[in-house]
Amino acid sequence: MRVAFTLIGGKDWTGGHNYLLNLLKALADHQRDRLTPVLFVGDLGSTEERAALAGIPGVELVATPLLNAARRSRSLLQAMLLGRDAPMQRLFQAHAIDVVFESAQFFGWRLGIPAIAWIPDFQHRVLPHLFSRGAWWKREVGFRAQVLAGRTIMLSSDDARHACERYYPSTRGRTHTVHFAVSPGPAVPLAEARAVADAYDLPADFFFMPNQFWRHKNHGLVLDALDLLRQRGRRVVVAASGKQADPRAPDYFPAFRARLEKSGLDENFRLLGMIPYPHLALLIRACAALLNPSLFEGWSTTVEEARAMGTPMLLSDLDVHREQMGNDATYFDRHSALALADALDAFVPLDASQRKQRAGVARTAALQGVERYAGDFAGLAEQCRTWRTGT
Repeated sequence: MRVAFTLIGGKDWTGGHNYLLNLLKALADHQRDRLTPVLFVGDLGSTEERAALAGIPGVELVATPLLNAARRSRSLLQAMLLGRDAPMQRLFQAHAIDVVFESAQFFGWRLGIPAIAWIPDFQHRVLPHLFSRGAWWKREVGFRAQVLAGRTIMLSSDDARHACERYYPSTRGRTHTVHFAVSPGPAVPLAEARAVADAYDLPADFFFMPNQFWRHKNHGLVLDALDLLRQRGRRVVVAASGKQADPRAPDYFPAFRARLEKSGLDENFRLLGMIPYPHLALLIRACAALLNPSLFEGWSTTVEEARAMGTPMLLSDLDVHREQMGNDATYFDRHSALALADALDAFVPLDASQRKQRAGVARTAALQGVERYAGDFAGLAEQCRTWRTGT
């Protein structure tokens, strides 16, 4: 079975690129005899991103100007008005594509090839005030087009699947949850991870928040909680990495940084900026706990990465966080700085032997999770092909 993929994300959403990278790696490791990924790329994404994706064993790379940024509007217009992007349809047919995987892309209801639409989340429905009217309708029209086209809808959580069926009732019977998982990567001694933390001048016990600075990531709540802890005489350090820009709210990070400087909490809330991914992974390993106070998630990649390493977590009380981690995390009210301050204050770091034991158990579970993820995706693709072609 040959499945077509296009690039996901870009400079404003590195999570999309990482999702695609992890999916293709999982398929290469566990489903190579069952499925061949064919990655179609234009000029979107950096050379490094495309090289990383193309270097995965078993992935076929097809470069085409049909996916260049300058043609995106024309492609969508043809798909919406004529029912198909005919040049892309012919390209898929020329490469014997059995199933097309769509994400933030729509090739039309007359595509003639079975298609899976992956919808990461419904943030625009839950937090509409974070979107301009134009951005809200852009997302909504895209989702409605895929729904009306009869796509097989893939979601990353049951929380998102229930939301999809609530907002778009006609999708019932066509929605499928495929929980993604990430590989734990090579086993790394804690001392090696600690050396990277030392390079960033981080204390022995710090909390790590690797969330890009978008408004829904709720960084302000952390600052309020640290202020409360300071009033108690407690010194807690939170290190925050990630892109320091919100494309929907350009003033968000500058305002946050000004507030941080005025608060005098610079030593408690450390801004690391964009750091190399290997460093990010090692800081997740080295931290006392991962912190995610987010107001909304689809299925958090950083939470999944922390789980794969056995890192303890403090998470906001989202249903999807509870679905993802069950009883293996500490939860706090995402609207209460006091609740977060209490959670940070009460947290007891694990000792070295406890961390080593947790990491070993987590590693085994993560490897099983990635294999299950790849199998679930391949199974859904096979079902999609059968449902749409009748073979």
